[in-house]
Amino acid sequence: MTDTRRRVKLYALNADRQWDDRGTGHVSSSYVDRLKGISLLVRAESDGSLLLESKIQPDTAYQKQQDTLIVWSEGDNFDLALSFQERAGCDEIWEKICQVQGKDPSVEITQDIVEESEDERFDDLSESAPPIELPSCELSRLEDISELISNCLTSPVRKEKLAAAIESEGYIRKLLNLFHMCEDLENYEGLHHLYDIFKNIFLLNKNALFDVMFSDDVIFDVVGCLEYDPSSLTRKKHREYLKQQAKFKEAIPIRNPELLSKIHQTFRVQYIQDVVLPTPSVFEDNMLSTLSSFIFFNKVEIVSLVQEDDKFLTDLFSMLTDVNTSDTKRRDLVLFLKEFCNYSQNLQPQAKETFYKTLTGLGILQALEITLTMDDQKTKTSSIDILTYIVEYSPSFVREYTLQQANNTDEDQILLNIIIEQMICDSDPELGGAVQLMGVLRMLLDPENMLAQVNKSEKTDFLNFFYKHSVQILIDFLFSAPLLENTAHGEPQKEDYQTVQLLGLILELLSFCVEHHTYHIKNCILNKDLLRRILVLMKSTHKFLVLCALRFMRKLIALKDEFYNRYIIKGNLFAPVVDAFVRNNGRYNLLDSAIIEMFEFIKLEDIKTLCSHVVENYGKCLDDICYVQTFKSLKSRYDQHQDKLKDRERNALEGVPSILRNSRYRRDQRQMEDEEEMWFNEDDEFDDNEAIVPTATDILAKKLDTDLDSITKMVKKETEARMNNNSSPKATVLNNSASTGQTTPAPASTENKSALFKRGLVDYEGDSDEDEEETAGEASKRPRLS
Repeated sequence: MTDTRRRVKLYALNADRQWDDRGTGHVSSSYVDRLKGISLLVRAESDGSLLLESKIQPDTAYQKQQDTLIVWSEGDNFDLALSFQERAGCDEIWEKICQVQGKDPSVEITQDIVEESEDERFDDLSESAPPIELPSCELSRLEDISELISNCLTSPVRKEKLAAAIESEGYIRKLLNLFHMCEDLENYEGLHHLYDIFKNIFLLNKNALFDVMFSDDVIFDVVGCLEYDPSSLTRKKHREYLKQQAKFKEAIPIRNPELLSKIHQTFRVQYIQDVVLPTPSVFEDNMLSTLSSFIFFNKVEIVSLVQEDDKFLTDLFSMLTDVNTSDTKRRDLVLFLKEFCNYSQNLQPQAKETFYKTLTGLGILQALEITLTMDDQKTKTSSIDILTYIVEYSPSFVREYTLQQANNTDEDQILLNIIIEQMICDSDPELGGAVQLMGVLRMLLDPENMLAQVNKSEKTDFLNFFYKHSVQILIDFLFSAPLLENTAHGEPQKEDYQTVQLLGLILELLSFCVEHHTYHIKNCILNKDLLRRILVLMKSTHKFLVLCALRFMRKLIALKDEFYNRYIIKGNLFAPVVDAFVRNNGRYNLLDSAIIEMFEFIKLEDIKTLCSHVVENYGKCLDDICYVQTFKSLKSRYDQHQDKLKDRERNALEGVPSILRNSRYRRDQRQMEDEEEMWFNEDDEFDDNEAIVPTATDILAKKLDTDLDSITKMVKKETEARMNNNSSPKATVLNNSASTGQTTPAPASTENKSALFKRGLVDYEGDSDEDEEETAGEASKRPRLS
């Protein structure tokens, strides 16, 4: 198992035509009784489990690529690949496969791949017997060569024969000699034929030909042939770009020649695929799959070679964080690191996790704290790209690092706060960096990707940290100079494009917080009177900013939180919205639709407090809007509410004793509303851990106590009046029952108030106080008749 020659990575091609890493292990070939034949076995390096058990079938086409890859198809649409650490191991397994199939180990593919209908296969069988004879490589035969290669592309068997003939005769180098002659003679007809020839050679999709064309001494001549596109009037200067403009910079000297060669080759091949070759048609799309695989495996190998060199990465991060490193040098280091992270996107999830853990352990986040704040635009942009790669893969890496900074780092040095500051201070007129950083913040603050563990909750810890240490910085920046001028005088003062774009980004982030962090964001909005300041932007001349402010208010209303509703009513915060609606003057645009939709939501969700407030305060302005039925329906809904309230009051009065029906003793409704308003005003400051919304039972109890105190006083006055009447002789003679006077009752205790209210407050029959009067002995009382 320690033999590095047999060390391989197993890959499988998924449905998206991407290679999935199935694990690293050691390969062997042996007879398997169950499969009844020689099989390839791959056992995992970590635990020895079986990763692959594949019988070498006599008719399966195995293909050898890049000296260290063996690729084959097993069943329908299931491709496998073994990537060997050493060439010797690949050669050894390849010989074993060829031995089983009776093939010469010098071939690159063991079988002809036939993927055609029965009719096409029959035609090919008759053509496959004789080998393809290539025309002599002469200037006069270029047209014939181009036509032959083009015709062979329609048949897989002929493609195989043609590729074998080109490779065996060294035809590519012969064609390139003709290219030099045509270029010297300015023979454009020949150059156009050579363009078609090499374009079609790429479509043969053969790795053996790619190895020849991408070698260091040939690749520039191949690129030169592809500069003479017959459909273009002028020559494309690809060679000048690759040789002169595309400069390779070693941020840190690379001592591994294999790594250096791979980097150069990968860059050039990627350029050929992305720029030089014409965009493939729908029918040609899969014909360059081998080229994509070539680039894929090169990038994976580059990342692996860099990771294995511990000294290289250690030196890189040491220089990156060293205060003595020049800005130019630091920029080159960051650019290399960005390209390194870009190549890592080809890794499979397990390898990618190891990759980012390695970078985090080496201090990439500490380095980004430095590079994000640099003035050099390239350094800053590349740093943002690196941060985006990390957060897109695993936001938890950044959250965990930020929480570790909580107790031992100044607030302005915390990575999260640096991200916010750089977003707001972006000097780019188009705010490209700010948009990216806002996306990063949004991913970090998204509860959907936060992990909840057994002993701790990442969501709770990180959001508490953000709202304690970071959101205040965001709000302070929002209302500090020069942005404070935007809302200081009741209307936006600064309307340049960059400022309003930045305000739009901040509002988008805050709207996201309102939607996903209902508990944490509430205190910020109420204590800072945030909505009022934001709604000033409804007067902006930039409609998208007006819509951003409106969207923020719409998010609050969507929560149907009565506390937010009372805050809006108390501050009369519908006024800026209605003003904007009136100013729009019925124009059929997005602003008009958005405002109508907000009022439609209030109506459909039957938010009574907001409905009443809108109708009572803005009904006159909105009654004239007839092109939609929203406001008429809102008024109808309001009238229904009022009718129900009147019916409820009428029913309540019918159940109350007559003594309470007199308007003198009824409590003024406005007094109740004033007391509720006083209670609302008294409680502006809230603790995070306190309940900020009172229960309905508490409000009702308070009202009931006040009502019963008033009622008790009334009862007391009535009783005293009756006693005064009872004390007269006339009353004693005329009414025996009336002479049963009552002593003045003591003020009702809190416990007795509810019972008193239920008994109608005055007990006319069987009053227990009669006994007390009898014991007192009243001289005027007549004896009871027997």
